[in-house]
Amino acid sequence: MRASRLLSLLLLLQTRGRMTAAELSEELEVSVRTVYRDVEALSSSGVPVYADRGPAGGYRLLDGYRTRLNGLTAEEASSLFLAGLPGPAAELGLGEVAAAAELKLLAALPPEPRSHASRMRDRFLLDVPGWYRDADDVPHLGTVADAVWEGREIRMVYRRWGPSEVVRQVRPYGLVLKGGSWYMVAAPDDAPARTYRVARVISVEVLAERFARPEDFDLADFWQAYSADFRDRMYTAEATVRLAPGAEGLLRVTIGTRPVDTALADAGPPGEDGWRVLRLPVESVRHACWLLLRMGASLEVLGPPELREMMASTVSELAAVYGAGAPASLTRPAPR
Repeated sequence: MRASRLLSLLLLLQTRGRMTAAELSEELEVSVRTVYRDVEALSSSGVPVYADRGPAGGYRLLDGYRTRLNGLTAEEASSLFLAGLPGPAAELGLGEVAAAAELKLLAALPPEPRSHASRMRDRFLLDVPGWYRDADDVPHLGTVADAVWEGREIRMVYRRWGPSEVVRQVRPYGLVLKGGSWYMVAAPDDAPARTYRVARVISVEVLAERFARPEDFDLADFWQAYSADFRDRMYTAEATVRLAPGAEGLLRVTIGTRPVDTALADAGPPGEDGWRVLRLPVESVRHACWLLLRMGASLEVLGPPELREMMASTVSELAAVYGAGAPASLTRPAPR
C-alpha cells in the first residue's frame, strides 16, 4: 500500500510540478505528517525531492528529473483503453494521434497489463449517440477545438433556436460531448460563461487575440452546475397521474429515470388495485400530453385539468381515426 502511495506522490510531483504538503495530503487522502514521511522516504531512496521554503513554497523534483516508471496495474491500463473514443477523437482531428498513442502505450506495457488492455479494447465499445439519432454534423469542431487549446478568441455566426442568426465574439473555455452532441463552453465579453451547440456554428474565425482563462474556472464543475440548472428550468409544470403496477419501467423510458425515481420515492403506498398516484415534473402541458400518450392505458392523468382535457381530446380524435369500423384506407376513395 505504501509503495503504491510513494509512486503516486512521485508521479504527482512529476506531472504537476511544485505542490505543498497540504495539496499532496488532499490528493493522496493521508495526513500531512504522512506526506512528510513519504517525502523523506523518497529522498532517502535517491529521488531528488526538494523543499522550497516560504509562502509560495512546496515540494518539487529537481529540474529535468523524470521517472520512466508508469506503475500501471492491469486494471488501470485496461481502463485507459475503455476511455478511448475513436469517433469523438476523429471529430476533433485527433484520430490518427489517438491511434498512435494507443499503439505506443501497448508497446510500453509489460505483458500482463498489455494482455488485459488488448482484451478490453476487443470486448468493450463505447457508442456515444443515443438510439434513433445520429451524432451532430460538426464541420467547425476542429477549428473551435484549436481555439480552445490555444486560448484564442473566436468570432462566429451562430444559429439560435428558430431561423435567426447572430454574430458572437467569445472566449472558448472548453468542449463537452453530451449524448452525441458537442457543446462549447464560452464567455462573451463582460459576461459569464454559457453554452453553444457546435452544430449550430455556421462559420467561425479564430482571432489573433489571446485570453487568460479564469483561474477558478473548472469545466467539469461548470457543466455539472449547468446541467442541474437546465433540468430545473426545463421542468416548469407538474402533472398528477395514476400509474398501473409494473409500468414504472416504461414511465422511466418516457419521462426520464431521475424525475420518475424521485416521484416514486415521494409517492404514498399503492392503492388496493396496485395503482400509485405520482406527481411528475414536466416541461409543459402540451409536451406532457405528447409524452404521456405513449403510456396508453397504464397511466391516467388526474391533473392539471387542462392536461387531462388535452389528453381526452387527443384520445377522442384518435378514436375517430381508428375506431370507426374498417380502416380509413379501405373506406376512402383512392386519390386520382
